[in-house]
Amino acid sequence: MTLTESYWPGTDDPILETTVGGVLRAAAEATPDAPAFTGGAADPAARRTWTYAELLDEAEAVARALLARFDRGDHVAIWAHNVPEWVLLEYGMGLAGIVLVTVNPALRPEEVKYVLEQSKARGVFAVDAFRDQSPTKIAADLQADLSGLEHVISIDAWDEFLASGDATTELPDVGPDDAAQVQYTSGTTGFPKGARLHHRGITNNARLTRAELADGPMSYVTPMPLFHTGGCVLGVLGAASAGDHLVLLEQFDPAVHLELLETYAAVGSAGVPTMLIALINHPDFASRDISSLRYLVSGGAMVPPDLVNHIESSLGASFQIVYGQTELSPVCTMTTSDDTIEDKGTTVGAPLGPVEIKIIDVGSGATVPCGVEGEICVRGYLVMLDYFDMPDKTAETIDADGWLHTGDLGTMDDRGYVAITGRLKDMIIRGGENLFPAEIENRLYQHPSVAQVAVVGVPDAEWGEQVGAVVQPADPAAGIDVAELQAYCREIMAGQKVPRLWYVADEYPMTGSGKIQKFALVEQIEKGLLRPVR
Repeated sequence: MTLTESYWPGTDDPILETTVGGVLRAAAEATPDAPAFTGGAADPAARRTWTYAELLDEAEAVARALLARFDRGDHVAIWAHNVPEWVLLEYGMGLAGIVLVTVNPALRPEEVKYVLEQSKARGVFAVDAFRDQSPTKIAADLQADLSGLEHVISIDAWDEFLASGDATTELPDVGPDDAAQVQYTSGTTGFPKGARLHHRGITNNARLTRAELADGPMSYVTPMPLFHTGGCVLGVLGAASAGDHLVLLEQFDPAVHLELLETYAAVGSAGVPTMLIALINHPDFASRDISSLRYLVSGGAMVPPDLVNHIESSLGASFQIVYGQTELSPVCTMTTSDDTIEDKGTTVGAPLGPVEIKIIDVGSGATVPCGVEGEICVRGYLVMLDYFDMPDKTAETIDADGWLHTGDLGTMDDRGYVAITGRLKDMIIRGGENLFPAEIENRLYQHPSVAQVAVVGVPDAEWGEQVGAVVQPADPAAGIDVAELQAYCREIMAGQKVPRLWYVADEYPMTGSGKIQKFALVEQIEKGLLRPVR
């Protein structure tokens, strides 16, 4: 197919009427004794492996224990890092018809309070300790202010939770159209929005993405966080769709990642470019046998051809980039192992399966000719149900014809390959994490030393972008105390949101309507006209 307009009609690949629980049941029926899942703790003695039959048995026990407390359709959150129980809860909630609300374990108490309140979560599963916080204790403390939060359950008391279920409880029929997850993604307003994803969308998206890799089952090692669709959809459900052995890092550590690749003879793995570079640069890299590795999946942004070549030649595997967003379950385009280094480095690949994609003129909404920049819009099975309890925000994102407006700018060539050229949304991508300046700015405005602030993405060779804060101090003579502001930020927001670079500006470049020109601030930083404050 040779295109003249930037519109891809989609393929005729079938969309299956599948659910999260149904995918696990099918895998357990097909290969009950095959290894399904290993919790890749740093200490090998702490690891446990489930076969597909064992994974289904325990997931059904989880579902029954859930239904002893919750009703089908309830929202229940998980506030934890990549512990094995996360995967068991994902499948258990899928089987019970309960909607999973994902919570980044690095969020601070006020951020978590917002997610639990906005999602109307009836319960939360939390770990007792993560870094410098006790999520279980914080969640229990938040209950006083959250009337709808009835249950705080410690994941560390797992056996007690499992024992609370009734073996005679019948599991409900769950439909492909039912909501499966609420994933929180911030917007330019600074208030996170909960994208409600359905079973059909995430199970088919995981299957189609995984099908672009190996044909048969493989060992697949991933450090991708489960609170992201990259972990709980592409990782967990993608593996089950193909009968893979999923090996999950509890937290990214390049030494552990390399050891797991060798120990489990991994054929596939995942990671944002910064993670893959950390593997290559680690002292253990030369001594580990990772010759089994054939496929690497990455996402978050386009990667320059030189870096693609460096990663592929160093790791001996095909580097494949996925593009999409949470609202798209999450992948809409993907490069393949057969693509050239140039295609992998200058595009995000072709549309994936039965999905429509078009590039429109931002002003008129008309589809633009191939090669012309516009907003990327997507339609099809993968589009979210809505932003939970935010009809106005949903209507702003999904138009009357069912097109989801991504807010990303791009082009499409005559083959359908898409390239990302910019963002309509005010967003920073740091190491694959989407960070939203408005949210950070709103917090900084509350500090007495800050009169005005603009948060921007500063280009960075390792991370893609770093978070930079350009501040006008309340007292120009006193300036700003960077250590104080960073400590303040760490108390109220997740660490990845804390600005790494700080600048002071006497004035900002402005538009005619009085808005700060953030691109101009970035240009000033790159030219050395604004220098970091230490």
